[in-house]
Amino acid sequence: MSPAAFESRLEMLRSGGYSVLPLEEALGKLKAHTLPPRSVVLTFDDGLYNFYSRAFPILQKFGYPATLYLTTYYCYRDLPIFPLICRYMFWKYGAVMKPTAALGFNNPIDLSTPSGQHLACTEINTYASVKHLNADQKNELARRLAEYLNLDFDKLVSKRLFQLVNPKEVKELSEKGVDIQLHTHRHRTPLDRSLFEREITENRSKIAELTGKAAHHFCYPSGTYRMENLPWLSELGISSATTCDSGLANVETNPLLIPRFLDYMDVSVIEFESWLTGVDAFLPRNPFS
Repeated sequence: MSPAAFESRLEMLRSGGYSVLPLEEALGKLKAHTLPPRSVVLTFDDGLYNFYSRAFPILQKFGYPATLYLTTYYCYRDLPIFPLICRYMFWKYGAVMKPTAALGFNNPIDLSTPSGQHLACTEINTYASVKHLNADQKNELARRLAEYLNLDFDKLVSKRLFQLVNPKEVKELSEKGVDIQLHTHRHRTPLDRSLFEREITENRSKIAELTGKAAHHFCYPSGTYRMENLPWLSELGISSATTCDSGLANVETNPLLIPRFLDYMDVSVIEFESWLTGVDAFLPRNPFS
């Protein structure tokens, strides 16, 4: 969402007298039945640069704490995140793309539609996976895609639109009070237990290296989880795990299945207000929506 829209959300919290709490404190008070009325925790996923450049200054203005669930692989690489930069370029092009086997496209795709953009993303990600491309090779593929679509790749990269915060920025955020927590190292939840645990331990190690602090709260990448993940997380000493499931947390909530409200630009003010008041959680759901 735009900085102006984000600031207006925070203003609604302030004017409504909501208690914006740090994640650790909120969970402790929820468990102890001492949570203040109208309590809110602000969480952000991934660690994109625009959290540092745009969202964080607004949070500071209001004096609100926040948790940043950080995926760490791209923190150490001055590269845009491959799926995101590709998706943006497909949207930016917005016309029919001719087939090119060199980029993994065997048929023309209409990039003027969301469905066409989604298909193109699927195909180029599949191509990169089949070719077993590493981060640098994916970046080169993205550069070739930009050339094919007549887009200035270097200009896009210079804006850092699809890059993560770097080590220096993570350290600064942590020192200024942002709670840096776990989101896997490579933003994925493998089905294999050993690979799943490796994602957590690598992520935890990098966060400790960047912040000097231990992380024990987790957010499932893209909200993807399976019930067998829960005992794995418990054995790794994870205190809480946040989902993308819609709902309000209460004393009966499983701490490894915390629901939340996902806010973005298409959410109207009325929808946002309904969540703040708790009304939305009790409205009937359309199973076909």
